[in-house]
Amino acid sequence: MRAAVCPAYGSPDVVRLQDLPSPQPGPGQVQVRVAAAAVNFPDVLLIADRYQLSVPPPFVPGSEFAGVVTAAGVDVVGVAVGDRVAGTVLSGAFAEEVVADSGAVRRIPDGVDDFTAAAFGVAHRTAYHVLRSVCRVRRGNRVIVLGAGGGVGLATVQLATLLGAEVTAVASTAAKLEAAAACGARHLVDHGTIAPGPDRKSLLRKELRGVLPDGAHAVVDPVGGDLAEPALRSLSRGGRFVTVGYASGDIPAIPLNLVLVKGVRILGFQFRDMDGAEMRRNEDELAALLATGRVRPHIGATYPLADTAGALRRVADGGAVGKVVIDIDYGTHSWKSSG
Repeated sequence: MRAAVCPAYGSPDVVRLQDLPSPQPGPGQVQVRVAAAAVNFPDVLLIADRYQLSVPPPFVPGSEFAGVVTAAGVDVVGVAVGDRVAGTVLSGAFAEEVVADSGAVRRIPDGVDDFTAAAFGVAHRTAYHVLRSVCRVRRGNRVIVLGAGGGVGLATVQLATLLGAEVTAVASTAAKLEAAAACGARHLVDHGTIAPGPDRKSLLRKELRGVLPDGAHAVVDPVGGDLAEPALRSLSRGGRFVTVGYASGDIPAIPLNLVLVKGVRILGFQFRDMDGAEMRRNEDELAALLATGRVRPHIGATYPLADTAGALRRVADGGAVGKVVIDIDYGTHSWKSSG
């Protein structure tokens, strides 16, 4: 099989296309013929050995995929050979075939294409769990979404809007904000127009105050960096700030006196911390939104497997609008990107 391989830690440019033996499923595992694989920022971090977990090279990167089950090990339940599935792994998805635990894949609803299924899982699941169980967003709440042009950011804008929130999208380019507006954002703040310097945080805070004079009920932050503090200052009393990741590469330092004075909560999100019952409820609700077509990920670009390095570079450089998807059988599909 063809696969994108990381032979040694480094930048996305180290990734090369190679021929490898097909991976074989063990007990409780399935082999999937991959049609599409989505790129996530942790894939970039794994290649650079900067993620919270390490995979020793050489390895096949890629964590999110969609395709057809072609083989199953013993003790597999819930899926069978021939089923169309989407799933997640720590690594291995940027290849023509991948092996995953059967519990890590789910059937793709009828009418949902492989690209949509591959791009939907990580970003939309993260966004929905954050909004429903961490922010506890209600209809009429005001929500600030940082990094609103990325995969998690756009998913958060879309789902918060569906939950009845008034969304303020903060992003670095007009194209990203245009996508956020199409996903339902009511207010748009372009922080890319604010020059670096000692006044940057206060200028961004002023922009946010202009559109949210009464403050926000919640902030969802997948980027970190110098956006975090102005957004935290924009919360109304008792608001919630949820940190999801640090796509900017910088972990922000937060003045704790703001937490005391404003009575706000700073929370982190990880799937492993979810309450089991709440997680099942959220997953069922989200699956219904996908199956009925009420939610679709914004796929901003597709790349062939041979240019996996280019797809990773686009995500690493912050140039992606929404999700970037790798078309494993490039040229054989009629599907086109969103932009």
